[in-house]
Amino acid sequence: MNGFHEVRFPLDISLKSSGGPQRRTDIVTLGSNREERNARWARSRRRYDAGYGVKSLAALAAVIAFFEERRGMLYGFRWRDRADFKSCGPDASPAPTDQALGTGDGARTNFQLVKTYGGAFAPYSRDIVKPVEATTRVAVNGAEVSAGVNFDLDITTGVVAFRAGHIPPGGANVTAGFLFDTPARFDTDYLEIDHSAFAAGEIPKIPIIEILP
Repeated sequence: MNGFHEVRFPLDISLKSSGGPQRRTDIVTLGSNREERNARWARSRRRYDAGYGVKSLAALAAVIAFFEERRGMLYGFRWRDRADFKSCGPDASPAPTDQALGTGDGARTNFQLVKTYGGAFAPYSRDIVKPVEATTRVAVNGAEVSAGVNFDLDITTGVVAFRAGHIPPGGANVTAGFLFDTPARFDTDYLEIDHSAFAAGEIPKIPIIEILP
């Protein structure tokens, strides 16, 4: 991922921010008053507004410093989405069987971390490319294996690489559980801050957008 800094946006601000996934769908109403729908995007993209998390001048100063170091939109960074940062449910802890990564064939060594949304009708699989270090747990056929012994994890890409002698055999189910960040960047090169409005209780708009891998 070009132009990316492996640093997290100030956590206390991002956890109080707003935002979520966005999709783009074309809807055409026919002469019969029926409609046709077509998905223009194969993948969703998340948008956030960090301004909602800024509650003090100190927090605002932290955002300005972070913005300047990223050179505005130039460099990406890690963003913690409070609504979606686990492989499991919001009240659970990651388990090595949370998410299916694929099936071994005796030769395949690399498995991308993914999170699947939904199930019975049209499940959506999202690549997870920014796992949180030391939180990823992996299992082969339900038996947990060890990081640094059986596999290595690239925390900049989310790829699980099995070591020689520990490659999943044919038909083996590879699963994982983890915490993760969303790769993101500022969606503006200009932070417009009205200090008088801020003092009156209003907050600046600080748009953030997901970087798709």
